[in-house]
Amino acid sequence: MRKIYAVTNQKGGVGKTTTSVNLAASLAATGRRVLLVDFDPQGNATTASGVDKNQLEHSSADVLAGEPARSCIVHAGVAGYDLLGANGALTVSEVELMSQPKREFRLRDALAAPTDDYDYILIDCPPTLNTLTVNALVAAHGVIIPIQCEYFALEGLSSLLQTVERVRQSANPGLRVEGVLRTMFDPRNNLALDVSRQLVLHFEKELYEAVIPRNVTLAEAPSHGMPILQYDKHSRGSRAYLELAGEMLTREGAV
Repeated sequence: MRKIYAVTNQKGGVGKTTTSVNLAASLAATGRRVLLVDFDPQGNATTASGVDKNQLEHSSADVLAGEPARSCIVHAGVAGYDLLGANGALTVSEVELMSQPKREFRLRDALAAPTDDYDYILIDCPPTLNTLTVNALVAAHGVIIPIQCEYFALEGLSSLLQTVERVRQSANPGLRVEGVLRTMFDPRNNLALDVSRQLVLHFEKELYEAVIPRNVTLAEAPSHGMPILQYDKHSRGSRAYLELAGEMLTREGAV
């Protein structure tokens, strides 16, 4: 199987890191071997996985500098998956990459060795289009796009799709949009319902049936260093991410 997915959206606050962490935990709960790559200098996916980003001995910044990926990966304990963590050092790495040849291929090359160790590798991208995001898109087989059903959502999505297309043409011809995921969804909100209908029209094949609700426990879980499945397995958020994992596996014929 060995699927690598970049979880990305150029707009912040759409549930990108929440999706990366909780999808990784949900896939791991099905018995799949999962690696979560935190590729955001904020290191929120690392913290939400129960790992202190300030105490990392090795991180994704070291991998970009040439350190073997296997030596930088840690197990995320109760979360059930492996983690390549991140912290502020990744910002320095991004700056240093700017002057390097073939800089957009660094992550792809680094993940080549441990790829066979996992069924799924999820890359949590920064909420901007920069060298780190391009590295993630070049390394990935597919893109998972979390999107909040609000006024500017479709405008931002159009920009992201253009970026994906440019990366496909220039560096990764196999890259495709794996799925579009509605997050923080409130069915009582008329605007959310309207945007959802537009997504159904424009992304009939890519749009996941699973919908992530606006849920208090999903917001609380990261502060406890746990995915929602470990923090409150009976919550609506937990059930939604398990449904998403099941839908992914079904699409791929892996169940």
